[in-house]
Amino acid sequence: MAASFNKVILVGNLTRDPEIRYVTSGSAVTKFRIAVNPNKRDAKPEDTMYVDIVAWERLAETCNTYLKKGSPVLVEGRLAIRSYDDAKLRDESGQPIRRQATEVVISGMQMLSSRRDDGDGPDRGFNGGRAAWTVDARALTIWTKAIAAAPATLRSTYSSMTLEGEGR
Repeated sequence: MAASFNKVILVGNLTRDPEIRYVTSGSAVTKFRIAVNPNKRDAKPEDTMYVDIVAWERLAETCNTYLKKGSPVLVEGRLAIRSYDDAKLRDESGQPIRRQATEVVISGMQMLSSRRDDGDGPDRGFNGGRAAWTVDARALTIWTKAIAAAPATLRSTYSSMTLEGEGR
C-alpha cells in the first residue's frame, strides 16, 4: 500500500472577518476565507483562488481575536472534504441535495503583519503613517544646516566625499 500525505501551506489575505462559533461540546470553531494570488507576473484577477479555512479550539480563538478582513496570513494544515445536505435545494423526489465542501483545517497560523501595520486611522503603518521619504527629508534638512554652519574647509571636504559616494 502506498503512503499518503495531506499537508497544505497557503499565504493569502482574508476576504472577510473571521466568524467564530461554539459547538455543543464547547469547542470553538472559526471559519474564514483567504484569497491566494498566483505567483505569476501576468496574473489576472480571475486567477485568484478563494480557499475556505477552518480553525479549532485555541487556534480558533486566536484567529478570531487577531485576524480581520485584509490581513495577510500564512496557514498550515490539511485538506478536508466534507459532505452535507443542502436544505435549501431539493431534487425531484423532494430529498435535500447532497453537497461537498473543500476546506483547509489548519493546525498553525502565522500573521504576516504586526498590529501597527493593520491600523485603520491616519497613523497607519510602521512609521506612524508618514512616508519613509519624510523622515529622510528631515534628516537631510538637519545635515544641510550642519554643513552650512561648518567651516568652509569642512564643507569642501564633505562636498567631495558626497560626489565620490554617488559615483560622480
